[in-house]
Amino acid sequence: MSSADLSLQKAVHSLYEDHHSWLCGWLRNRLGCVEHAADLAQDTFIRVIALRKAAELREPRAYLSSVARSLMIDAFRRRALEQAYLEALAARPEALDISPETRLSILETLAEIDRLLDGLGGRTREIFLMAQLDGLSYVEIARRLEVSVTTVKKHAVRALTHCLLLVED
Repeated sequence: MSSADLSLQKAVHSLYEDHHSWLCGWLRNRLGCVEHAADLAQDTFIRVIALRKAAELREPRAYLSSVARSLMIDAFRRRALEQAYLEALAARPEALDISPETRLSILETLAEIDRLLDGLGGRTREIFLMAQLDGLSYVEIARRLEVSVTTVKKHAVRALTHCLLLVED
């Protein structure tokens, strides 16, 4: 093990020892659940370890809370997507019997789509979803949003470009 790796390992150990209990308490206050708080605290430290930033942190609690907040938001989004998916399934007239693997694949795809669309502005995302999910024409979208067709086209191009660039990464 190199001296840099050993130094990083010591920094991570120290960071974990000094701040793990605090982070669990911080998360427990926000989530109201000890188990979810413990899971998110572990995920936070895994993220910090993966980024190899432990030795560079000047304000560790601020950094840890920022990473944890981001992970918490992601978890809330995943739960909201899953709930919306389950509600959509329940609203269908015929019973669907899908495997747990298919269900997980669908939920992961929805989470990835949400992540891709997260970087878009509100209007651009709305236009993209109206075109892609609702199947509306640009003329109909323009009419509903009371904007020009040119504006709709610009937003659609922006959304598609954004998604293509992220998919390539």
